[in-house]
Amino acid sequence: MDTKFSVALHILVMIAESDRTLSSKDLAISVGTNASYIRKIISLLKNDNLIETHQGKPGYFLVKPANQLSLLDVYLAVQETSQVHLFNIHQNPNAACPVGRYIQGALSPAFQNIEADLANELSQQSLSNIIDNLKQQASEEKNESSHS
Repeated sequence: MDTKFSVALHILVMIAESDRTLSSKDLAISVGTNASYIRKIISLLKNDNLIETHQGKPGYFLVKPANQLSLLDVYLAVQETSQVHLFNIHQNPNAACPVGRYIQGALSPAFQNIEADLANELSQQSLSNIIDNLKQQASEEKNESSHS
């Protein structure tokens, strides 16, 4: 899997938590990438109606509250798919080989189960969970530095 998913979550947390209007340049600086890549991710999020822009207003806005935005929604948007798909099975195994003949059928159930489990877990987590984790990390670091 590429980094579009984590970048999208970074962007969404920034949008949800910022008290000011953010440009793609602002988001790119935080993510550590270029603004054109951010605009590509923004476009995927907008196409799936996770974020929007308002006519005449700069910046981006969440379409629904962070606690109603599942990580599965984000994953499906940025991976441009309708289901979780992590594994590809090689297409041309040797049918004359006893393993090659049956490997696709042997791998498919395991891969499908893992992907279904991941989809379920992603659907149970929301952007709010990520925001809470972020705040927890910041709080722990602050406590550690104050005890030093």
